[in-house]
Amino acid sequence: MVFSKLLYAILLTIAPVTELRIGMPVAISYALDNSIPLILVFFLIVLINILTIFFIFFLLDNVHHRLMNLNLYKRGFDLYLKRFQKKVDKFEKRYDKLGFLALVLFVGIPLPGTGAWTGSILSWTLGLDRKKSILAISIGVIIAGLLIFFGTLGFINLFY
Repeated sequence: MVFSKLLYAILLTIAPVTELRIGMPVAISYALDNSIPLILVFFLIVLINILTIFFIFFLLDNVHHRLMNLNLYKRGFDLYLKRFQKKVDKFEKRYDKLGFLALVLFVGIPLPGTGAWTGSILSWTLGLDRKKSILAISIGVIIAGLLIFFGTLGFINLFY
């Protein structure tokens, strides 16, 4: 039962909306409850979120085109793209000026709607260089992980 909290943290880390912004605090809580070194939990959650990037690109490259034949998926994806287009427009303006750093910062600043999922979809949608995008998104995940890690520990210290 105790292990299920770590599994829950991992699932949250993989999920598109929550990612490590929610998975990391849950994993830290698990580590503190079970006397597990926090650095191990940090690396586990960050690594899982980075590995998610490859899964996202795989889905977008291989599964998306097949799913577009399904009306429900197509309608949902079109709706998502309409909302996502605003972020793409803002990003394109910044990306032209900042390039690689823009993608790192977009993913690295832990705000709602940013992260590995959105960064990967953004890169895929704009047709950015895949290797550079994976590196930029990974660096952004590490930055976001550090911010969430230290933010969570600071928050916990306020109450102890």
